[in-house]
Amino acid sequence: MNANTASRCLRAAWLAGALLGAVIAATAAAAPGADNFYKNKTVLLITSTGVGGTYDVVARLVAGVMPRYLPGHPTIIVQNMPGGGNVLATNYMYNIAPKDGTAIATIHSAMPLHQVLDPRDVRYDADRFDWLGSTGPQNEVILVWHTAGIKSLDDATRRDIILGGTGIASGIVIIPAVMNKLLGTKFKIVTGYRTSEDVNLGMERGEVQARAFGIDSITSQHPDWIAEHKVTFLAQAGARRDRRLPDVALLTELAKNDEQRQIFALISSAPALGQPYVAPPGVPPQRLALLRHAFAATLKDPDFLAAAEKIRFNVEPMSADEVAQIVQQTTHAAADVVAKTKAAVAMAAH
Repeated sequence: MNANTASRCLRAAWLAGALLGAVIAATAAAAPGADNFYKNKTVLLITSTGVGGTYDVVARLVAGVMPRYLPGHPTIIVQNMPGGGNVLATNYMYNIAPKDGTAIATIHSAMPLHQVLDPRDVRYDADRFDWLGSTGPQNEVILVWHTAGIKSLDDATRRDIILGGTGIASGIVIIPAVMNKLLGTKFKIVTGYRTSEDVNLGMERGEVQARAFGIDSITSQHPDWIAEHKVTFLAQAGARRDRRLPDVALLTELAKNDEQRQIFALISSAPALGQPYVAPPGVPPQRLALLRHAFAATLKDPDFLAAAEKIRFNVEPMSADEVAQIVQQTTHAAADVVAKTKAAVAMAAH
């Protein structure tokens, strides 16, 4: 081998080594454990609901486990931010929360729907959020307290029933409002309760007689309601009947025509999201990948699943892409369906 040939070989070997080094560096940068940004950091996990509900309880389970799966193992602190039917926290996450990966949230599943139906107080675009995933679908049920004397949906079309809610934006108001318009139920909707648990207390005290509520929230927070027959389920909203309520009809099944079915399908998009988790728009891509990886791993963690089972909370993990797809379908619903749904929901304000 002459000197020129040896020189060319050395240059080729150097270039190959440099290329391999670049590939290794790029792979390491993309790997979930590569960014040590979170070491000695505190991450804020905001929940748009008050203390005591399943959004709050599950958020605290997530906060206890998720640091295991973030490099640097930061501390995660839960902060409750109820208000405005969950809009307050959603607006905060979009506009004010740090965008460096130190703030995440679980916001109410009705927020994308609220953006479409009543955007007056909306300061967010659900499509632009960086979704992390969801604990899984959670059907919303419409129930009445046992002292109301209502045994069926037909009964609810014959007698006035006082129903409690938080804000007009919340799913627990949207669903019964649309039922009033399309199915002829006679829910007299009373809003102004600060949190979902306040609605429960109001119902137990006799201030209101009914509410819409997530089935997992009932089995987790108030299993006695079912065991002691304290409530009657009139209908449920979701993509399919909950396995625990096989005899309770879906709103889409109660629709009298295709137009009503489309409207009920739109408002059922919120239960289909379950309890979604989100980061503000603009989080650096590598850090967002870390958060998504850690959240997905948390929902499969044996300790998390055992704790969820202990509180009777069903976990069926949904990926960030699955959540984003439901959100996109909701925010881009057909204009005529949105208009008719808006007209139905407007009844709740009167």
